[in-house]
Amino acid sequence: MNFMKAIVAAGLVAASTSAFAADITGAGSTFIFPVLSKWADAYKKESGSSVNYQSIGSGAGIKQVQAKTVTFGATDKPLVADDIAKNSFVQFPVINGAVVPIMNLPGIKPGEVTLDGPTIAQIFLGNITKWNDPAIAKLNPGVNLPATAIAVVHRSDGSGTTFIWTDYLSKVSPDWKSKVGEDTAVEWPVGIGAKGSEGVANNTAQTVGSLGYVEYAYAKQNNLTYANMVNHAGKTVAPTMEAFQAAAASADWSSAPNFRVILTDAAGDKAWPVAGSTFILMETSPQDPASSAEALKFFAWGYKTGKQSATDLDYVPMPDSVVTLIEKTWKDKIKGTDGKPVY
Repeated sequence: MNFMKAIVAAGLVAASTSAFAADITGAGSTFIFPVLSKWADAYKKESGSSVNYQSIGSGAGIKQVQAKTVTFGATDKPLVADDIAKNSFVQFPVINGAVVPIMNLPGIKPGEVTLDGPTIAQIFLGNITKWNDPAIAKLNPGVNLPATAIAVVHRSDGSGTTFIWTDYLSKVSPDWKSKVGEDTAVEWPVGIGAKGSEGVANNTAQTVGSLGYVEYAYAKQNNLTYANMVNHAGKTVAPTMEAFQAAAASADWSSAPNFRVILTDAAGDKAWPVAGSTFILMETSPQDPASSAEALKFFAWGYKTGKQSATDLDYVPMPDSVVTLIEKTWKDKIKGTDGKPVY
């Protein structure tokens, strides 16, 4: 992740000398971090304004925006209506992406192994412990699977990526649903805990026999081996932009209160089964309206100008029709002390 760290040092945190520049502060989701880094670097060059974003996990990001120490929080687990009302938040999606199973199995190349949700659930429950288990072998005829022990790698911190992963497992495995469930942090039955998507990627890369989960950009940028998956329609799919777009196409944003849409286990022959969105949380009556206005200006820029860089990282940008709904929500709900929209 040295490349990503360099972007943070060079682009996200650097103070601007421009008279018109501003610093925008945010914290939370590691899922969004690769694309937010790209956006922030380009936005600083274009506007002079810096985005100081702490990639610390969705749970911690929610806590920071609740404590009013940042202008926005980013979470991959959308809040329910009661929590949004209680905190006087506005919630809106900023990007769609996908979580992929990653592995370290010498001799196995990316996409050579296929897994399905029920089998992954049994692995993460500790019931399947070897790579040549009959359940895995049945999904992979002709693949020479070793008798290597499976080392499960999971997040140790509160994580929206974990929410997406465990929400999917809860939908496809009653056993997982009843014993573990879905949340940003769960009681893991087995495995090695690692902090952040960076930690899961690094631990998986360093541990022979490991199986973990990260947002696809982390797998791609670190050249990690990923598995194909069997989706809701029973079709084997690879983690591709087409599959991610097919999952995102299942969303009905216009009729979802507070834009609360969860993309896991989407229908459709081509849909990637473990997909999700990152949501931004901001105050409806910000204590610093100018900073909120700058943050909204940045996200408006990202929706319009950051599409290509998001696509290059295999994220799925928000459709223009949804952006129109989001920007209307900003005008209706995020207001200064004068009662006027801040942006």
